[in-house]
This record gives sequence, structure tokens and C-alpha cells, in this order.
Amino acid sequence: MCTRPRSVFSDGLPVARSPSLHRTWLAHCYAMVGVGRDLDVQSGSGAELYVVIGHAPRHLDRNVALVGRVVKGMELLAARPRGGAEMGFYTKTETPTPLKSIRIAADVPVAERSNLEVIRTDTPAFTALIESRRNRPEEFFKVAAGRIDLCNVPIAVRERPAAHSP
Repeated sequence: MCTRPRSVFSDGLPVARSPSLHRTWLAHCYAMVGVGRDLDVQSGSGAELYVVIGHAPRHLDRNVALVGRVVKGMELLAARPRGGAEMGFYTKTETPTPLKSIRIAADVPVAERSNLEVIRTDTPAFTALIESRRNRPEEFFKVAAGRIDLCNVPIAVRERPAAHSP
């Protein structure tokens, strides 16, 4: 029986799981949204959210609650200025650049929603995508890796063509 955590996708989200612990959890990959908290694990109210905008901090898995992911606009969040303190936090003397608005897609009226298609992670097309990333076919790659990190698997999102609009 395998006791090492394994990485998979569930409903389009990156998850890790431990067969021996019988547990599955969302993984801290790029664009994932987490709930800020203090030392007490129950202190996160949802009033403070963060988005993973850099290298995947997988050491936060199972330590901080993840509640979803950004599917559109990540390039805007990733380009925002960081604070000067450790981990990009703002110091007391720095003025953070405020977010003027943020909306949860389910809370946006249907007529105003972006018409997006997200690749389903339970399809042969997604399996082929993973395989093409695991063993890169381009001439540059001389040695096949045979693996891919969960957080390096792209979840394709695109505007739905007008012909497919509801």
C-alpha cells in the first residue's frame, strides 16, 4: 500500500491525497485562493483572503484553508506591487495598493458573467495534456522527466465562442 501523498485533480482543482490517512485536500498551487488566519486554526473568518501569486507554497497544504481558485484575471493579481516586508507583506509605513473590487463568479448576475470554458479534468483530453507536459515532445528536451508536479499542470480557461453561448 502506498503511504506517500499523491496528487490528482478533482472538479478542476488540484488536490493531494494520502491513502494511508484516508484524506484529500486542496493544494496550494498558483491562482488558488486561501483564507488568512492567525495562529489559531479556527481564526480565519474569510474576511482576509489571499491568492497564490508565485511559486506553489505546498508547505501550507493542510495548514491553511483553500476555498477556490482564480480562473480569470490572474495576470492582473500577479503583477501587483509587493510590500517590502518578508513574504511581500506591507510594512506599517507602506501604503498597500487597494483592490477596488473583486467578485465571486456565482455572485455575479448571469447576464454580466464572463462566458468561460474550463477544461474538464476528468477527460481523455486532459489526460493527454498531462502526458504531453510530463514527457515533453519538443526537440529541446533530451531526457524525459516521466513526472510532472501537480502545480505545473495548466488548467486551460478560455472565452466560450459566441456560437456556444446560452
